[in-house]
Amino acid sequence: MWREVYGRGIASVDIEPIGDTPFRAEVTFSRLPGISIAAGSRSAAHYRASKDLAARGKDFIVISVLRAGRASATQFGKELISGVGSASVIAPLDASTSTMLTEGSFVTLLLPLSTIARRAPHYTQAFGRPIPSSNAALHLLNRYVDIVADTSVSDPAIARSVSEHMLDLAALALGAHGDHAEFARMRGGTAARLTAIKSDILQALGESGLSTEAIAIRHGISPRYVRKLFEQDGSSFSSFVLAERLAKAHRMLVDPHFGHLNIAQIAHESGFSDVSYFNRTFRRQFGNRPSDFREAAKRVWGEQRD
Repeated sequence: MWREVYGRGIASVDIEPIGDTPFRAEVTFSRLPGISIAAGSRSAAHYRASKDLAARGKDFIVISVLRAGRASATQFGKELISGVGSASVIAPLDASTSTMLTEGSFVTLLLPLSTIARRAPHYTQAFGRPIPSSNAALHLLNRYVDIVADTSVSDPAIARSVSEHMLDLAALALGAHGDHAEFARMRGGTAARLTAIKSDILQALGESGLSTEAIAIRHGISPRYVRKLFEQDGSSFSSFVLAERLAKAHRMLVDPHFGHLNIAQIAHESGFSDVSYFNRTFRRQFGNRPSDFREAAKRVWGEQRD
């Protein structure tokens, strides 16, 4: 079924498993306006797109990032993969072969050719060679895919904005330059980097050492640039962190899973070292004390048990 439904029906390739191990694939498909995303893992196999099968994707460019395992991809007789983290660019209309030499994982983007051509007029220069893992735009694009996968993008306006950012990053990864690159950086690179930074902050809210310096080191940029990104977004690093820490504390206060924690413990888990400061800022944000929310939540929990 996989070879017919996933292979010919969805990926437009012929699948040939390698060795005696049964073919296995776990793939999640998602869509944004103008972009199709496939991410998951596959067992060792050849994926061959003949000219006839490749013709089905004549209006699209494929960028596929190897995330784990060993793989090879060839088109025009040239190798397109240079290790984990690199990406292969599959040109439309021409035959290609992609091979998972071992079990591994990947993420593949199907991008509209007309849109890419407008944003990166010299996109064909990317054909026949890998995009290295060191490519900054590819790195951000890869991070963006993870953020989208972890976040429900149900609002049409947000989905369009995310799609635009990802298309700009793809254009940069494919070699957009001049004015096209500058516009793409302004729209996509900056937005994607800020999104990645915010995602990291949300994962580290409980850390006492959370700071612009710590985030800057993790993203390879300066603390000043971190602050500038938030300023351009109409906010600041400190106000974003404070708002998210307060929101986390509020969620914990009303969640029965955290009913065993007292106010001080919740404040600490949310990144506040000073309970008095936590109480003041919480009341200013939500209009009531943390203890008021906890008592109201306990009444609700009791009614639900009854």
